[in-house]
Amino acid sequence: MTRAGHSALEAELKLLKSVERPAVIKAIAEARELGDLKENAEYHSAREKQGFIEGRIKELEGVLSLTEVIDPTKLSGTIKFGATVTVVDEDTDEEKTWQIVGEHEANVEKGLLNMKSPIARALIGKEEGDSVEVRTPGGTKDYEILKIAYI
Repeated sequence: MTRAGHSALEAELKLLKSVERPAVIKAIAEARELGDLKENAEYHSAREKQGFIEGRIKELEGVLSLTEVIDPTKLSGTIKFGATVTVVDEDTDEEKTWQIVGEHEANVEKGLLNMKSPIARALIGKEEGDSVEVRTPGGTKDYEILKIAYI
């Protein structure tokens, strides 16, 4: 995992523990004061949210305890985890830039590709100037690698 991804997960965990968990505990207590719990929608909603929060806290703690943080700035050479890659779609001439990251920090809209995705797997091990063919659910795409950076 990159340092940025690790920091984002730590921040989410801190928010859940220090803000979300106390808020849902307070909401449960307030709902209990309303009386009959069998027909109390607020109580059931708060309990459901509490279950989600506790589950996410456990998930994040597990992920963070097993994570190895890798600093991409210390890497170079062919494309590997942490690389920021600029490619051009050979059919549309559209340029795209992605960073290859771990699955827990991936977000395609932000240009963060899961290292297990078809595009990332096709790019890993390649060099600038190489062409790659990627089989995606939407069909085959051909990309030329323009630039590799480790930032």
